Amino acid sequence: MGEPLQVEVWSDVQCPWCWIGRRRLQEAVAATGEEIELVYRSFELAPDVPVDYDGTSVDFLADRKGMPRDQVRAMMARVTEIAAGDGLEYHLETARQTNTVLAHELLHLARERGVQEHLKERLFGAYFTENRHVGDVEELVSLAVESGLDAAEARAALADHRYLPAVRADVAQARAYGINGVPFTVVDGALGVSGAQSADVFAAALRQARAARAGATSVTAS
Repeated sequence: MGEPLQVEVWSDVQCPWCWIGRRRLQEAVAATGEEIELVYRSFELAPDVPVDYDGTSVDFLADRKGMPRDQVRAMMARVTEIAAGDGLEYHLETARQTNTVLAHELLHLARERGVQEHLKERLFGAYFTENRHVGDVEELVSLAVESGLDAAEARAALADHRYLPAVRADVAQARAYGINGVPFTVVDGALGVSGAQSADVFAAALRQARAARAGATSVTAS
């Protein structure tokens, strides 16, 4: 089949659609038999939120979006239902809102050590299913160890912020691409898929990218 296709996904670990999108992309990869090199890029949905946000996730969304709390709860219930259809367990009303920049820094370390996908999955589960504090250093170190990273190295990286420039570079690249919401998937640097599209849409993008490598005309998925 040739060299693996590069698939870059801009996402945030507090984005409910991002975990759904991950599952659908995985389904597409399985359906097509395509080999991919998956890279998770950083995108902060709420970079101004404090690590220890004083309020519930309902409070956060209601205040941020100016929506009535009942409407926020209804929206959460709908996303939870959709996630369940993709085999994911969400507890959105009790999720711990926080700043995710440290989680993104840790994901860059995980990429260098070859365990980024493991950590990304673990962070999603920790936040949405277990409602753990994914902005807290010790929680992050614990999750890093579960994902195959060394505790001392993870703690040191979070302390000196050695991966913060890489996080900022990802955010700048998203801005250059015109990305203003996540998940956003870029296949082989050419095909963009916005949102948690169906597995069929992701599969089409993978096939188009492979055809483009073979010299066929490239068509952008949307």
